Formats: sequence, structure tokens, C-alpha cells
Amino acid sequence: MKFWQSIFAIAALGHLTLALGPNMICYYDASSEDRQGEAKFTLQDMDYALQFCTHIVYGYVGIDPETFEVISLNVQRDVKRRHFSAITELKDRYPLTKFLLSVGGDADLNKPEKYINLLEAGKANQTKFIESARDVLRAYNFDGLDLAFQFPRNKPRKAHSELGLMWKNLKKFFTGDAIVDEKSDEHKEQFTELVKDLKTAFRPYDLMLTLTVLPNVNSSWYFNAPAIINNLNYVTLATFDFTTPERNPKEADYTAPLFPPPAEGNRQGHYNIDYQIDHWISQRVPHSKVNVGIAAYGRAWKMTAESKADGLPVVQHTDGPAPPGEQTKTPGLLKYSEICQLTSPWKVDRKDEEAPLRRIIDRTRKYNVYAYRSADSHGENGLWVSFDDLESAGTKATYVKNRGLGGVALFDLSLDDIRGSCDGDKFPLLRTIKLKLL
Repeated sequence: MKFWQSIFAIAALGHLTLALGPNMICYYDASSEDRQGEAKFTLQDMDYALQFCTHIVYGYVGIDPETFEVISLNVQRDVKRRHFSAITELKDRYPLTKFLLSVGGDADLNKPEKYINLLEAGKANQTKFIESARDVLRAYNFDGLDLAFQFPRNKPRKAHSELGLMWKNLKKFFTGDAIVDEKSDEHKEQFTELVKDLKTAFRPYDLMLTLTVLPNVNSSWYFNAPAIINNLNYVTLATFDFTTPERNPKEADYTAPLFPPPAEGNRQGHYNIDYQIDHWISQRVPHSKVNVGIAAYGRAWKMTAESKADGLPVVQHTDGPAPPGEQTKTPGLLKYSEICQLTSPWKVDRKDEEAPLRRIIDRTRKYNVYAYRSADSHGENGLWVSFDDLESAGTKATYVKNRGLGGVALFDLSLDDIRGSCDGDKFPLLRTIKLKLL
């Protein structure tokens, strides 16, 4: 506790102290305000977290598929209950923190093709998008817009036996890689023009424009980095969810390694943070404009009787997403506080689905952490989770600082340990990352 008391004392010196230096970007999923019980994220929680954040990214708004205007995805919460205004009113207490509104993310799932449609819709419809975005930002006192557009994702590689993998590679030799978007070059040019037009419209009002690259979106297909970077304040790479139980149900693996793990199974060389950073830097993007995203949650697979009992990834013969946690209630996803409870040594005497997970520390500091519980004799209660703990999150923050990158983005505040149930300190991931960036 003395360690965290020291950090809190630094924060007490004033928000100015913590606002200097690298970015600490805090994503905020507003739907967490509607959760019940321990998972509910309140304005008081936000107020507490803001002392560590240089930017707040409010998620998410969407695009009207007919008019292409920016719209609230929950008018009752955002507008009628004044949640937009309540969040930005916190600027009075934290005047150096920038408050951005994010469009897209994984929230605008109704007709996600609307993002491609916007690019193809022509200048008149794009002007509607631009003007509506500007008007919403100004009406609710946001400092800028974050583009987290839902572009088509890369298709996951299927799990194959050695013979099946040989046949797949042979077919690939003759047919090439799968094409997710046959018009990607055209869409890249259209996105470049949209970014330029947005910045032109925002400049008189000193509004920020940023880009969030969602997991498994091929950056080279949609983003002409040298052409857009001067019109962006920064780019945040969501460098996690390289594998997930939905995309890769039959094999569990590291979801957010810092460096590439050894070649094995379906692992791909670009599924790691270092590769993604190098790609953007190689496109003449300044180091200071690239932020690394860290997830405050883990991805969880069901282990079966056929899964190897030692838990060492790649874990084959998994059976898709694990059952949902008590707080997040999302299959295959566990927030940090849920994971630390599952790995608690105090549960050593528990059995079956309450038996603790064995946490395996990455002593090389190249990958993220995993924890597992092998299936029992009936093939039940097996669980495998890939996540970042305080040490691995701190290692990634140190990597960001050593490479002179822009900063770290936490996805998202509500999935950290907001109650201090793990070790008594609220927001331990956020605090750890912030400390390493100082």
C-alpha cells in the first residue's frame, strides 16, 4: 500500500504533474454505466481515474446508415440522461485532459458495412458526416473525434493438422491469400480524403482528430499512413485480441504478445506489438504519434479433455469461449478483477468450477501472461485465459517509453479493477502503466 500511497501523493500535487510526458489514453465504454452491481462504472469512478489520464475517449457513437450522420447509439443514456454532458463537465476539474468522442469501435454492430458505404457515398454524404460530427463535438464540449471505423477484419486461420497445414500451404501457393476487400486500394484513397476533409472542418475550432486501428484490421489495406498522419493528432493501435476464442475457437494462444512467440501451429509473425509498431514507424509516422493499446481484460477459452494438461500455448482442442464472468457477463471475456479472483491462492481448496487457475508468469517478458485450469476427469471445468497482469502491462509501458512512442491506451477503464478487490488499490493496471511512463 505504501507504494500506491506514494503515487497518489504525486497525483495530489495537481493534475498538471501527471499530464506531462507520454500519453495515458483512457478508453471509456459508456455502456458500463448501465451495468449492475460491482461492474457498474459511475461518474465517481471516472473522477477518480482521471487523475492518471491525459486523454479520455468516450465510446461509442455510430453512423446513421441512411443519412451518414453521427448518431448516439443510446439516446436515453447519452442525451436524455445527459451522460455526454456529465462526462465533459469533468473538464472543469481536469482542464489539461482532452475529452474525445469515438465513432465505431465494436459497438456499432448494426450494419457495420456502413463505414465502407460512407467512403463510397461521395462528397455530399461525407459532408453530412463531417458537419454532424463537428456539431456534436461542439454541442457537448468534446475536444475532438476518434475514428475507430469498423473496416472488414482479416479472416482467422483455421486450426489444421500437420497434413492439413501442408495442403493449405499448397493451395495458397496456387490461389494466394484470401481477399477480404477487393476494393481496398480505392477505400484507402477515400479514407485519406475523408481524414483531410475532417481536419479542414475541425481546424477553425481547434478540434482534435485521432485514429484507432481495431484488432485484425489490415493497416496496409485501409490506411495510407504517410498521407494521413499530418492530419491526425495521433494513432492508437489496439494491439491485442490477435487471437480470440470467437476467431480461434479450436486453439488458445497469447492474445497480445509484445514480441513474436516461437513459430508453432497457426501463429503468424505479425501478431505481436513490436511488428505492428515497426510497420507504422516504417511508414514515416513519427514515434511520438503512435500509441500502444493494452487490454484491461483477458480472453478465455474452454479447455477440453483433449487439451494438453500443462497449459503451455498453443493449446489445441479447445471448445470456444469460456462461460461468462459474474461481472462482465460476456462469454470468453474476463475483466482484470475477475481474473485476479480466479487466480487467488486463497481458493486452493476449492473444487470443480471454483478451483483456482494456475497463473504462469512470463519470465522472458516477451509475451503476456496466461492462467489455466485443466479439464477434470469428466472433461469439464477446463479454462485457459490470456491476459496482462501488472508486471506485463508495466513491461509494455516501459517498451513504449524506451522506444520514444506517444504513449499507452488502456481499453478500457471499466474493465480494470475499479473497486480495488485484488489488492486494495483501485485501477491497478492504469496506475502501473502511468508510473512506468513517468
